[in-house]
Amino acid sequence: MGTEVELSVPTQALRGATLTEEEAAAIYDQGKEAVVFALLELTKQLAEARSPSVTPSTPSGMVPVYEKPAAKPRKKKPGAKPGHPGSRRQTPERIDWQAEHRADRCPDCGGRLKRCGETRTRYTEDIPDVQPEVTEHTIHRDWCPQCRKKVEPPVADALPGSTLGLRVLVLSAWLHYALGNTLSQIVEVFNFHLQLKITEGGLVQMWYRLQEILFAWYEEIRQEALNSAALHGDETGWRTNGKTNWLWCFASPTLTYFMIDRSRGSPALQKFFTQEFAGTLITDFWSAYNAVACAARQMCLVHLFRELEQTDQYKSPGKHWPAFAKKLRRLLGDAIRLWRCKEELPAETYTSRRQRLDVRLAEMIDTDWQDANARRLIKRLRRHQNDLFTFLDQEGVPFDNNHAERSIRPAVILRKNSYGNRSERGADCQAVLMSVFRTLKQRGHDPIRTTIEAIRAYLITGKLPPLPKPASDG
Repeated sequence: MGTEVELSVPTQALRGATLTEEEAAAIYDQGKEAVVFALLELTKQLAEARSPSVTPSTPSGMVPVYEKPAAKPRKKKPGAKPGHPGSRRQTPERIDWQAEHRADRCPDCGGRLKRCGETRTRYTEDIPDVQPEVTEHTIHRDWCPQCRKKVEPPVADALPGSTLGLRVLVLSAWLHYALGNTLSQIVEVFNFHLQLKITEGGLVQMWYRLQEILFAWYEEIRQEALNSAALHGDETGWRTNGKTNWLWCFASPTLTYFMIDRSRGSPALQKFFTQEFAGTLITDFWSAYNAVACAARQMCLVHLFRELEQTDQYKSPGKHWPAFAKKLRRLLGDAIRLWRCKEELPAETYTSRRQRLDVRLAEMIDTDWQDANARRLIKRLRRHQNDLFTFLDQEGVPFDNNHAERSIRPAVILRKNSYGNRSERGADCQAVLMSVFRTLKQRGHDPIRTTIEAIRAYLITGKLPPLPKPASDG
């Protein structure tokens, strides 16, 4: 019906409901069919405006969730392969309680049972009901004739003046700075499960005191990082007192050092690299790392692969781009394949192929590429020409920066829960305790037990023991 009506007012006037009073009256004067047609047209426009294609809540630079393609299926079936030896919980070495169980009647028919001598053994491990232990310390004060003053022995179960013990202190800090639990969650665990009443403010003040004690370990981690043969670096955003700061991460297989700073540039790096780095620095292509004086560099090749893929999908490259991308992918792929089969090749063959990679890279850099994206990447390759294949020349240097990205990931998850820190002091405490707990775990030590023992020694001797070495080193 409506499609056969000719309106004197164009349908464009209906779009966005911009009709004036005179235009609406003109449609009304045309009769019932014109009014019905106009209402149907407006209803259609409202339905389109409410359709999923319009999503004000989705940022302009992001793809709506419902438009993203489905995840690719797994290449391999999850779980162990057929024939793989099973894995189960080991039999406990210590038995605390013993219990016997015997049925009175058959659970199926309710009949009487004839007793037999057959038994089976089953082990269960559980956590008993937890009740806080309260210790009354009677501290004797005796007179020292030589010093002419009264002295007393230290109490190694808690910090001076604290009513909460070391286990509460270290466990709560580990839950927050290592596992990423929020303050409110930790308070609930202690108040309801562990039956120990604590407050958020009391926890924070204890953590500040713990940071002061463990700061010596934090400095040891930094010094060991500067002495590493290979060191990974990465950074991510971090909020401090409502302002954008940056969380820097420097990691090796045996340590992780976090630093929160206002700068994402060379000023922050100068605070960490106070001397020339004698090892190999492994990073992405963030330009701030260029200011670091170091013996060698390895740029992350995975970032180059990602750049090629993003250019393919989102940057509308020209007709000359595919040839450049194919050539660069093949060059990087050949370098990685050569690295993987290094032990299988004769030394002469490996050296020849290694030199050929440098020649191919130089040829790519010297070529006059017509595509703008290709010229942009050529500038990056020219700047880091000597930093792309370091992993082929030095042992223990990978071709990617995945270690730093995996090391910084726990802090990123923690950031989603806590949204950063409220003060500069909180940011300093965050960096110190995250570094200590992460490093102890990397070295194969129990972070809670090791930290408690170190603080006990500190309270008795006044000096923190050295940072524990990796467990494999004895």
